[in-house]
Amino acid sequence: MVERLRARGITDERVLDAMRQVPRERFVPRAMARDAYEDAPLPIGLDQTISAPLIVAFSAAALQAGPGAHVLEIGTGSGYGAAVLARCHRSVVTIERHPTLADRARAALAATGCANVVVRTGDGALGAPDRAPFDGIVVTAMAEDEPPPALLEQLAPDAALVCPVGRRGQGTLLRYRGGRTEDLGGVAFVPLVTGS
Repeated sequence: MVERLRARGITDERVLDAMRQVPRERFVPRAMARDAYEDAPLPIGLDQTISAPLIVAFSAAALQAGPGAHVLEIGTGSGYGAAVLARCHRSVVTIERHPTLADRARAALAATGCANVVVRTGDGALGAPDRAPFDGIVVTAMAEDEPPPALLEQLAPDAALVCPVGRRGQGTLLRYRGGRTEDLGGVAFVPLVTGS
């Protein structure tokens, strides 16, 4: 998998090392373990998916945050993305709106030694203002028109927010930093659900 990622343009060695270290099969349903390293999203229940390895690696690398960074992830899902971020950065706060998925993610993260991740259950669009500012924020579900404003407010100066934006599951992965927006390419994601 790591060599495929390198061939697809992932050059951040910390991200590649993290992808090598995290046992992806521990973050998918047991029946799908044999497919864990395919470069495709897989269902994890509750109409949610674990993102394909390429998008996990690409999003982590797009943060361009150092090893001492304090990072926020919106959309924990299975916990795999948080595990990769945890291998790259000092600390990770991740928010999942589905309590069942949050509980599974906590168990998988603990089982794989990710002690520097805090999993919260709630509305990810609100972020974690009590833990801000963040040196990077990754959103793993598609916002309709723009990322939630609360997330932009929780960024440290010169930090990046990486978020897919679009409608009906299709859109563009955007990086917001310092008042600038960069188009990182077309993507498909489950929708970002906000509110109660």
